[in-house]
Amino acid sequence: MKVLVINAGSSSLKYQLLDTANQDVLAKGLCERIGLDGKFTYKAPGKTTIKAVDVAMPTHSEAIQAVLDALVDPENGVIASMKEIEAVGHRVVHGGETFAGSVKIDDKVMAALEECIPLAPLHNPANITGIKACQAVMGMDVPQVAVFDTAFHQTMPPVAYTYALPYEYYEQDKVRRYGFHGTSHKYVAQRAAEMLGKKPEELKLISCHLGNGSSVTAIDGGKSVDTSMGFTPLAGVPMGTRSGDLDAGILEYLMGKHGMDIQEMVSILNKKSGVMGVSGVSSDFRDLEEAGAAGNQRAALAVDMFNYGVKKFIGAYAAAMGGVDAIIFTAGVGENSPEQRLDIASGLEFMGVEMDEQANKVRGEETVISTPNSKVKVLLIPTNEELMIALDTAALV
Repeated sequence: MKVLVINAGSSSLKYQLLDTANQDVLAKGLCERIGLDGKFTYKAPGKTTIKAVDVAMPTHSEAIQAVLDALVDPENGVIASMKEIEAVGHRVVHGGETFAGSVKIDDKVMAALEECIPLAPLHNPANITGIKACQAVMGMDVPQVAVFDTAFHQTMPPVAYTYALPYEYYEQDKVRRYGFHGTSHKYVAQRAAEMLGKKPEELKLISCHLGNGSSVTAIDGGKSVDTSMGFTPLAGVPMGTRSGDLDAGILEYLMGKHGMDIQEMVSILNKKSGVMGVSGVSSDFRDLEEAGAAGNQRAALAVDMFNYGVKKFIGAYAAAMGGVDAIIFTAGVGENSPEQRLDIASGLEFMGVEMDEQANKVRGEETVISTPNSKVKVLLIPTNEELMIALDTAALV
């Protein structure tokens, strides 16, 4: 089945056309600056790559049309007609407690997505816009599927998702741990089971999705039972520019001392904190490793804090599950930093982790990076959220 995968932002739209039969990416690209001057990028194997050309995109509908025009283009297209696209899978950030899995989109689903906007005011409106644009351009007969970042974590028990606040804030305002990166954690957990020759139900896994945004998830029997991100993606380990977990009393102290309002404080926590805030150098871990190697102590401290935070979550989740069979590293940092993987795993020998330093010297390659004798396997698995979205879409359609 040929599935078009859409990830719509407020002024951008990422896309991939995948054939789920062989899991090939037929074409992919990006629409940027929607509503402004419009930039279009398109790449397909064996075809001419189109890089950031000007295309009029006053709305997401024109962006979708530009994508479809490129896919059926006589010279550079990869399909003969739009009819070959059998379904569209949409990344949707927040499904609240309503959605515990991917769903075919109908009027009831659209209404539920609108209700979740207060939980993800920056992301869900853009995701909804992308869905409506596809419906407008492609017609209502083409099945559309919503795949949620939060859905995989809906298996968490109350002991993991409930905050120690007055309970009415959960009952009335839906304040609870939701978790994110669910599509990535689900994908790598399935791949880990295949690599280990086991059924997902037989495994206790800890998935480390590490990048500019990072989260660690405990997966017991194929189900998420705890995760480091919370009500928002701000919680957990220090990230590129996000603070991660911190004492909430700090907010009152800093706001009072510096005369900041809550919007200013939240902006600092989301955009000026994390490894960027500590290092003063960059939110990119490659820059931090280079600066640290050159003697920048704050850059080195920022990386050490991140690695230490991930290590603590691994230990906590092994305890929560009563053991662990494998630890997974994925996403930008997890896939491409042998040094950080080794640093995170160092000190976990007491729980049966034994790293193979030679096997670990790889980037972006699916492989086992622990020794054959390691009781807890350590896996490097490149994530593929678009493929997971396409497979979920195909399964529903």
